[in-house]
Amino acid sequence: MKLRFDRALDSWGNTGDRSIRAWIVSIAWLLVIGWLAFFWNLGSTGLVDETEPLFAEAARQMTVTGDYITPYFNEETRFDKPPLVYWLMAIAYSTIGVNEWAARLPSAFSAFALVCLGFYTLLFFGVGSSDSDTRSTLREGQSPTPLTPRSFFCAGLGAALIALNPETIAWARIGVSDMLLTGCMCSALLCFFLGYAQPLKPQQVRWYLAFYVLAALAILAKGPVGIVLPGIIIGLFLLYVGKLGEVLREMRILWGSLLILAIAIPWYILVIGANGWNYINSFFGYHNIERFTGVVNNHSAPWYFYFLVVLLGFAPWSIYLPVAIAQTRFWQRSYWRSTHRSTHLGLFALIWFVAIFGFFTIAVTKLPSYVLPLMPAAAILVALLWSDRLNRREDNHPRTSRFLLWSHWLNIAFLLSLSAGLFVFPHLIGSDPAIPNLRESIQQSNLPVLAGLIWLVAAIAGIFFIIKRRWQGLLAVNLLGFIVFLAFVVTPAYFWMDQARQLPLRELSAIARQSEPNEELIMIGFKKPSVVFYTQRPVTYVREIEKAAAYIQELQSKTSQPFSIMLLSYPGRLQQLQPQLPQYQNLGEAGAYQLVRVVKTES
Repeated sequence: MKLRFDRALDSWGNTGDRSIRAWIVSIAWLLVIGWLAFFWNLGSTGLVDETEPLFAEAARQMTVTGDYITPYFNEETRFDKPPLVYWLMAIAYSTIGVNEWAARLPSAFSAFALVCLGFYTLLFFGVGSSDSDTRSTLREGQSPTPLTPRSFFCAGLGAALIALNPETIAWARIGVSDMLLTGCMCSALLCFFLGYAQPLKPQQVRWYLAFYVLAALAILAKGPVGIVLPGIIIGLFLLYVGKLGEVLREMRILWGSLLILAIAIPWYILVIGANGWNYINSFFGYHNIERFTGVVNNHSAPWYFYFLVVLLGFAPWSIYLPVAIAQTRFWQRSYWRSTHRSTHLGLFALIWFVAIFGFFTIAVTKLPSYVLPLMPAAAILVALLWSDRLNRREDNHPRTSRFLLWSHWLNIAFLLSLSAGLFVFPHLIGSDPAIPNLRESIQQSNLPVLAGLIWLVAAIAGIFFIIKRRWQGLLAVNLLGFIVFLAFVVTPAYFWMDQARQLPLRELSAIARQSEPNEELIMIGFKKPSVVFYTQRPVTYVREIEKAAAYIQELQSKTSQPFSIMLLSYPGRLQQLQPQLPQYQNLGEAGAYQLVRVVKTES
């Protein structure tokens, strides 16, 4: 079956009207998927321990102290990340107030900007970049194809795939630096390709300039990786197509390097001047070199870890990645080297995907967020595959079509497995000291059952469309199933987790914040950085009861004056400590936590 998207647009009037309406529909589509994926209920839940409050509080400290060079958390320097995310959060704080919305807006806007730029790139250079028949008609020196209904379809689908996948949504809705890095670095890569594919010199210069600026911002977002990875990707791509020297001359690489240094380096000079070797050893040594060469914070994983991350993080679209990669025919190097630059997007996305995947697979420290920057490349590959297959006859490529049919059935198998896993999920989950009766609470919410039913219905509908060979229906099933799952399962689950896990800490933090500013707050048995943000005061962390008792006795011995301190812990731990406390006042209990005040009066 061959879809004719132009027929759907023919009824819109003349060519000019169709173009205007296509743009209107496209903009509306971007706004809808952007709102649904990134902005809907963005600030309606509290900060999530353990990492998000570290960023949010460090940014708040900048607004309090006026020191925008050295980040601080809990009265200690925080050299984990460069300052761009803190600066953006601080700007948001000064605009809309110190709240969760402001802390998460940099991530959400970064993701949305990336989706829009991905749409633009696919719109002008997506059609034909994975289609060998189209590539063969565009030899070097010819102009790219004009915009068509198929171009808008490919771009709209690609934008949806960039936005609507679990990995991107998770990190775009949390106030950390990962999505900011991804937005800057991946947008830089797209700008490079737009410059590379442009036939006109002035357009090339503008896009290459944008590449340099965004690469510099990526360095300010997370460090050297912001330029190392784009450099590896672009270098491998240009070597493959045999245009390394030619494109580097076009890019004016020397002037571009100076621009990157001018934007990114001043802060590093200032922070090193203020903190010396403490910063160099912590940031460059521990958080960069050691993370790549050794295990940091027990974040180790087997070599196949990122295969699982991509499979689940890019679900349900990840099933189509093997055939999407095969469709690029990357082994035909001489063929690629002879085709027009504007048709190279699929090949560029493949090298982008493989380079990031390989880089972090080699790295010893492994975290799911590390491969977030390859998700846009995966989305481009799959969007090109679907756009190509929905607009051509299958028998033009019988082998690829056969592999694609197998992928369709693997898609169904994946959805059925996902459904089954969600049905039994409550029986597999362990315990969490922060959420009493976790398993029973999840079962009572009925969210796993609803989630399992959503994907079961999607799988059944998908089987119907495969049998009928209505591939557009199968695509719609995956897209609609994901949207329904996001709206009716993920979002309620997020609220449920916030109510069960984070709300009690916010309630007790509100009580602690009303106390005297000099009254020390001690957290015993766990470390929850959100308390520092919500109390807006430093917190002393003590892991063990014995050490907590010794610390309190030391405070008592240092002063003969009346004093009071607050203790936040689990009720059971405070009961163990109670016999050693002079006076014990319960300030509040919420969820799994209790807040008490210990008072020493004059003897």
